Amino acid sequence: MFTVFCSIVAVFTVTKSTPPMLTVTVDAAPVRVIVGSGPSTLVSPEEGLWSIATGWEQGWPTGWRHAHPHAVETEGPWTIVRGQLPLDQGTWILSDRYRPEGGTIRCTRRFEWHGNAPLEHCTLSVRFCVLGTGSGVVLPGILYHGNPSGAKSGRTPVYVGKTGDEAFFEEHRFPMPFASFEWMMEGGVYGAALHTLPCPAPFSNRRDQWWSLGLSAYGGGTELALLSGPCASNGRHSVIKAVQPGFVEYPDAWLKVPPGAVIEKTFYLDTWTTPREGAGFQHAVQAALDLYPPLVTPDLPSFREIIEGKLRYAETRWLDRGEVAGFRKYPDKDTLVMGWCGQAEALGYALPLLAKHMNIPYGGERAQRSLDFLSKAAFFEGGFHTWYLPDKDRWERNEPLSQGQAMLCFANAIRNGRESGMDTGRWETFLRRACAFHADRIAQPDWSPHSTDQAFFIAPLSQAAALFEEPAWQTAAAKAGEVYAERSLSMREPYWGGTLDASCEDKEGAFAALQGFLALYESTGEPRYLEWAGHALDVVLSYVVVWDIDLPAGRLRNHAFKTRGWTVVSPQNQHIDVYGVLIAPLVYRMGQLRDDPRLKDIALIMYRNCGQLMDAQGSQGEQPQHTNYAQRGEVDDIDALRGGYVEDWTVFWITAHFLNAAAQFLELGAPVLE
Repeated sequence: MFTVFCSIVAVFTVTKSTPPMLTVTVDAAPVRVIVGSGPSTLVSPEEGLWSIATGWEQGWPTGWRHAHPHAVETEGPWTIVRGQLPLDQGTWILSDRYRPEGGTIRCTRRFEWHGNAPLEHCTLSVRFCVLGTGSGVVLPGILYHGNPSGAKSGRTPVYVGKTGDEAFFEEHRFPMPFASFEWMMEGGVYGAALHTLPCPAPFSNRRDQWWSLGLSAYGGGTELALLSGPCASNGRHSVIKAVQPGFVEYPDAWLKVPPGAVIEKTFYLDTWTTPREGAGFQHAVQAALDLYPPLVTPDLPSFREIIEGKLRYAETRWLDRGEVAGFRKYPDKDTLVMGWCGQAEALGYALPLLAKHMNIPYGGERAQRSLDFLSKAAFFEGGFHTWYLPDKDRWERNEPLSQGQAMLCFANAIRNGRESGMDTGRWETFLRRACAFHADRIAQPDWSPHSTDQAFFIAPLSQAAALFEEPAWQTAAAKAGEVYAERSLSMREPYWGGTLDASCEDKEGAFAALQGFLALYESTGEPRYLEWAGHALDVVLSYVVVWDIDLPAGRLRNHAFKTRGWTVVSPQNQHIDVYGVLIAPLVYRMGQLRDDPRLKDIALIMYRNCGQLMDAQGSQGEQPQHTNYAQRGEVDDIDALRGGYVEDWTVFWITAHFLNAAAQFLELGAPVLE
């Protein structure tokens, strides 16, 4: 048996990260490559370390041929494994080079085709197995423990983990490029991950064909794998999540490999023991932050440039009809909307704070008038309405998550307004009434929220409890925190439902929980709340793009667009957007509390990178398309989607979140205007 014991401290980590043990069983037949030990082990398949498909039938690779190593050697930190795979048309010369890196085992796999003719209908692979089974998979931005909530909508990938289940997606779809799996065995909880260095597949049959990453379930185990193009999901081969309603055919993703071709694929293997159910993916998220460290580059727009641009655009949305004053949701309608897509209340908090650091002569006046008017929102049996239609002089809509978001901005505005001498009387009357209503509702024994959306009430209730000395509101906030911790820390019900246009796992639901758990920690100092916040944070971070995805010709490539720091929306809506700028201050705050410079750096990148694509007026659209996806229901050419940009959806949150987040960064003392 050939065993390598590895120990290395990864750059940018807060604590030491020790790679798992690498073993090559040279004295056994067949020779296997093993990463880890005990139940927490990744092992190469029994049929062979290398597997290559030589045919294509019914939309999937066939004619699989396998090869075992015939030689093992070492060169410095590298363990090199070599083999051959003879075919009728020629011979594959194969090798793997393993070494410890960043708390993982890195491998570069090399395929050399020595044949007399091109090898058509070929599929290359990387395959490693664990003995665990079940749905405990995290494919960042795509699958969260099977997407149990999204499964009900029929619009998302799902994975149960029964024998035959498969989930493979293009690498460019992944914000963090890894497949993580968690399972329980022998009284413990274990985890394993396959990280990848994403790249297009050379000699591909399809235009813009990339390697695919995912997993499959077989009798008694689960296989983490890379394929050179084929995709699968929801019981179907050769499909991708290309439209909001569901899946589109993605056929013939095979290779035509010419004689003399050399193909290399780099990946990283990791295994670990998990402290509890639902925490396994967190190890993989932290490893991804080490493998793809956040780096701020000088070509990004500065905070000041972004803030000034967004202030210019905010002026175009200002509505002034005397007592009716505020920031319009749409460019062509006078509708005022609090929360989610409208964020009419956000600048009531942000403008006075920003005006202390920048020349915004109208800041205090517009903040005062907008919140004065919004304080008149009509209450009803579900709380308060968040939409105001000036032409009809009518308040409407029942949107709980929007109410929670609006209440937090009011609380922040009151806290800062009291200090700066603003007239907060109307705001306080409104917030008192809203908090009393929702605290009483949450306190009821039968309160059982449908999704994670009502976690948006935790932070405003906790903050208002201190502002108005109302301990019952803090009790309600704590109860809500307990409910969501019970539901989601195990990942049996991953955070979900944080938006109004999807019913599935999403980053906004995780953000709501992060915001709530962190508020409870800030108000009580109880360590368990910080631990809960860390769990929600890692779910949020799994939606953050940590690498610059290479893009084809198109609108995004025209601007040398960088994807780092943008966030995937959800398993249903598979584009990236700027929502992460509002989450970024909480990521920064967690970096302060944990003394983790990586989190501070990625928070700043989340803000600055999302300032790309602003036009001269300060406007930008919502939907850059980093992967094969469009929000519309039908597409004519799948390969034409990636690299596109939908700029005509410019609802006000795209502006307000930048200004709201900038104010929060300033309160945290972040170096954003230096």
